[in-house]
Amino acid sequence: MARWMGIDYGSKRTGLAVTDPLKIIVSALDTVATDDIIPYLESYMENETVELIVLGEPLHADGNPMSQHQHVIGLSRQIKKRFPNLEVVLHDERFTSVDAKEIIMRSGAKKKKRRDKQLIDKISAALILESYMKSEGLY
Repeated sequence: MARWMGIDYGSKRTGLAVTDPLKIIVSALDTVATDDIIPYLESYMENETVELIVLGEPLHADGNPMSQHQHVIGLSRQIKKRFPNLEVVLHDERFTSVDAKEIIMRSGAKKKKRRDKQLIDKISAALILESYMKSEGLY
């Protein structure tokens, strides 16, 4: 069985999350430099089967696209070109960074850990993937 992957795109760092093969559990995976995302995916997919990537779609509160939107579309195209058999979908990522910070704070993490942007990015990716799964009635 294949995994699903969630991606929280950022101009500097990109957060990643994956499901288990049965698509029961979503786990934060990693944070990588955005320039290295395609090589990272190539390496990851040498060892794991991924059938779907959920890319966080950056939207304003009113639903209009943010300036990052064009970069997410570009990443989507790169992924589809490199992995033509892989399904790529965009999913609303509004407020995931705020929610990720709240989750980290409620976990009792120390102040330094709560400011760790890499941790925030990969938890945001997990929230994007979880939200998509809920929207599909799978979670």
